Amino acid sequence: MKAEIIAVGTELLLGQIVNSNAQYLSQELASLGIDVYFQTVVGDNMNRLCEATRLASSRADLMIFTGGIGPTQDDITKQALATVLGRSLHIDRMAMDNLDRFFKDRALPMTENNRRQALAIDGGTPLPNETGLAVGNALSEDGKYYIVLPGPPSEMKPMFQNQAKPWILGHVLTNEAPIYSKMLKFAGIGESLLETKLMDLIENQSDPTIAPYAKESEVTIRISTKAESDSEAQEKLNTMEQEITARLSDHLYASEDVPIEKVIIDMMTEQGLTLGIAESCTGGMLMETITSIPGSATVFIGGIVCYSNAMKEKLLNVPRDLLEGDDAPGAVSAETARVLAEQVRMVVDTDFGLSITGVAGPGYSERKPVGLVYIAISRRGGDTLVMELNLKGNRDTIRIRSAKTVLYHLWKQLKENEVHN
Repeated sequence: MKAEIIAVGTELLLGQIVNSNAQYLSQELASLGIDVYFQTVVGDNMNRLCEATRLASSRADLMIFTGGIGPTQDDITKQALATVLGRSLHIDRMAMDNLDRFFKDRALPMTENNRRQALAIDGGTPLPNETGLAVGNALSEDGKYYIVLPGPPSEMKPMFQNQAKPWILGHVLTNEAPIYSKMLKFAGIGESLLETKLMDLIENQSDPTIAPYAKESEVTIRISTKAESDSEAQEKLNTMEQEITARLSDHLYASEDVPIEKVIIDMMTEQGLTLGIAESCTGGMLMETITSIPGSATVFIGGIVCYSNAMKEKLLNVPRDLLEGDDAPGAVSAETARVLAEQVRMVVDTDFGLSITGVAGPGYSERKPVGLVYIAISRRGGDTLVMELNLKGNRDTIRIRSAKTVLYHLWKQLKENEVHN
């Protein structure tokens, strides 16, 4: 089953808004086992929209339109689709009643153009709008399926979940076995190396299928299968997961779609461990990442953003001769990272202390290059791990990768602790 998403709106082409609907719909369709081969953006022009619709019909089985179903003259999505399919439009009575109530309840006059929001294509299924006024549409013709949704995400998402998705399951995927998926999350490894280690599985895949996705400093693999029952699906998914785990156990941190910081909080909570953090070039990003997880208060005791040398010395007792002087290692050094991690652990009185210090850019610091970062993990009663990172990318990328890398190495230590206990 192949799908195409057609986003309608000149404002998208002008870059005035971001096409977040396509990202959302692609993820939702993938979870149903429907492949999105094309995403199209077309402006508010009847001829071009009809042309885009015909092209999509020639290469996709399911087409989902977003936008262009409001009250103004440039809202032409339903009209264009009806033209291509040779159908007429009519006023949907329930949608019209909803419009009447909306304006009556607010004691507002309803202008004639608002009736456009109640238009539906003949022979289709109207999709009620629970959070707005414009009715959607779902219809089929000659083995092709068409769904029309609103443009605003606050209207589009609930209409897809509550109206369009059940319609797809009942009309499009009726002869298909259910799709079952499992997400595997990896850290500390790039997408290319991960793919290399799984190349034979990827090249020879049939069922289950394996699809890798990369984000900053983490990779996700989605394993999917079609099966007649949950038990059959789980058996196939678990067999593939075991094969992948055997090759990448040092990097596989979760068998569900959760961030590594969530796994770390859960592990530290279970082990009764606490955490303190000292940050320089990341400026609090690591602490923000940790505290974004509900329940982190039981683990994260406190931290210090010591951006300047003066704060490193004053708040965390980093010796001045370590930071400054002709022969000093400097703030961006393994020595400073070590002291920061050990000192924040003692100052905050935690089981673990993490530190990050480096050059995020755009310019050099201490005559050291952009992307040179040192991280350290100090553990009560154990050795301090210090690592040098040479990262590529812009300022934000370097900061994100620094935070994610120290989390990965903390996860590894917590995992080893589980094994030993």
